Amino acid sequence: MDATQIFETAHMISDENLDIRTITMGISLIDCIDSDSDRACQKIYDKITTKAKDLVKVGEQIEAEYGIPIINKRVSVTPISLIAAASKDRDYLKYAKTLDRAAKAIGINFIGGFSALVQKGYQSGDETLIASLPQVLHETELVCASVNVGSTKAGINMDAVAQMGQVVKAASELDLMTNAKLVIFCNAVEDNPFMAGAFHGVGEADTVINVGVSGPGVVKAALEKVAGQPLDVVANTIKETAFKITRMGQLVGTEASKRLNVPFGIVDLSLAPTPAVGDSVAQVLEEIGLEQVGTHGTTAALAMLNDAVKKGGIMACNAVGGLSGAFIPVSEDAGMIDAVNAGRLDISKLEAMTAVCSVGLDMIAVPGDTPAETISGMIADEAAIGMINNKTTAVRVIPVKGKGVGDTVEFGGLLGHAPIMAVNSASSAKMIHRGGRIPAPIHSFKN
Repeated sequence: MDATQIFETAHMISDENLDIRTITMGISLIDCIDSDSDRACQKIYDKITTKAKDLVKVGEQIEAEYGIPIINKRVSVTPISLIAAASKDRDYLKYAKTLDRAAKAIGINFIGGFSALVQKGYQSGDETLIASLPQVLHETELVCASVNVGSTKAGINMDAVAQMGQVVKAASELDLMTNAKLVIFCNAVEDNPFMAGAFHGVGEADTVINVGVSGPGVVKAALEKVAGQPLDVVANTIKETAFKITRMGQLVGTEASKRLNVPFGIVDLSLAPTPAVGDSVAQVLEEIGLEQVGTHGTTAALAMLNDAVKKGGIMACNAVGGLSGAFIPVSEDAGMIDAVNAGRLDISKLEAMTAVCSVGLDMIAVPGDTPAETISGMIADEAAIGMINNKTTAVRVIPVKGKGVGDTVEFGGLLGHAPIMAVNSASSAKMIHRGGRIPAPIHSFKN
């Protein structure tokens, strides 16, 4: 790296909010399975605190030596529904508290993997884990949970969709922050470093390091230099910028892998916003030429942004994975919040945007009296978008007890704040109560 590149990188860090959003160590817990849940939990605690004991220290060393901010150090584990099923316990709170205790012992920000994969049906551990979710999310601090309810190959498990609407509603009655730690997926991926949806897939190595990069502010600054130029120039500028952002992720991942003696997995090429001024995906879209995000043309601009980020980033690292694209969480993006407050962005438009970006309806606050069936309908719609388009989609929706449209809720930290958004008042209950399964689409049959 020559002097010009070093100066450019330093400027991106200091003035444009460039950072490594997370280094996440994935840890397999398959060898911790035991019919005695006390023994299983002790094995889980011992493995996490052994394998990841230096994760935070190494992350801080890399930050200090290279001047690269690494915002989060995290751990993901094998879906707990697979690990705990052998125990025959009636709930999995014990397992969740073990994860919470281990996360606190090693000083990480979050631990993901209190998860179940039910896209085609339930196993015994899945039912127990899902039933445990409201209590688990309420009684732990650092544990993140996810449930995969559909896939392109399997279709959508509508029984699970109905149940997850009830889980979200029940969790919202216990505590505001419970649902901020819960993601409902279609086409969940096994190497995602981003919370709350991270888990360590069974096809992964025993331990692995995955990196999530960010940098909406860097992209916006680059686009300011090509104002008024054609959209192919815009796309190329985004590609060049994504390359610069991603090579930093490759550097951090390589160093963390070497120092921890753990294989380097993937770099997730996502543009993840924060509430900080100038760190907004919405403002990137507005720099492309929208008066405000949510207006006509927003979905097209987002599609171009997402594609260009992937094209640029894929050349800058050895392996791309995770979710890789632009996140549009309402509460974490100042530009999204402004658009909602101005009446330019609603849930229907956000749903359309999720067809072309990473993940889905993310960190959306809705009235506390929203019926469980309506939440299930939102989950089903997102799962359908993911299933038909062969992409990952998800829902992280937060009913806020005692609040209605026009109110605001504070989450704090990177989760920011959110306006309460209106949901459609017409009922989805009869459809949701049917249950069963929406079959996989015809294009899923590729064998």
